[in-house]
Amino acid sequence: MNEIVVASGNKGKIREFKEIFSNLNISVVGIKDKVPDFDVDETGTTFEENAILKAEAASTLLNLPVISDDSGLEVDVLNGEPGVYSARYAGDLGDDANNKKLLENMKDQSNRRARFVSVIAVAIPNKQTITFTGTIEGNILTSLIGHNGFGYDPLFETLDGLKFGEISLEDKNKISHRANALKKLQNDQTLLNLLKGE
Repeated sequence: MNEIVVASGNKGKIREFKEIFSNLNISVVGIKDKVPDFDVDETGTTFEENAILKAEAASTLLNLPVISDDSGLEVDVLNGEPGVYSARYAGDLGDDANNKKLLENMKDQSNRRARFVSVIAVAIPNKQTITFTGTIEGNILTSLIGHNGFGYDPLFETLDGLKFGEISLEDKNKISHRANALKKLQNDQTLLNLLKGE
């Protein structure tokens, strides 16, 4: 089975990548298993810029194909916040603090429309980096619901009423922003063949 490195230390993301790639005969390994101290300054101002930064840095370091994801939550009434700062919205205090800050900033707001955005970058040595974007629209809940997922999942409800904090990983991976970006990647047969070494 071919192996693909994911340039992320986020165990939740890596678990989702493993689940989604399992049917493609591609095994997924996190960058920290290869380079424990791997770290890239995410200096980009867009999800795409940050995804490319991480993928290309890891691919150059390992001389291997690398996938990276930069993703986050955009809330309309907050002018797109937290956006590229989703993971550090409340500093480096983690998911609970980020969710608490979002709830505080959404207090008394009737427009709760939001979306998750994922940009996946695929960097292959001596090839041009390719990106794929996926989104899912929804609304911000008024309180945390459920214990599944990670990040802002307990505060997100899809337009058809599915709460990310309650649905299973399997169900989430059929509809999520990351799944939608990966579906586009999977439809690129030439790229898939490169990742499989064919």
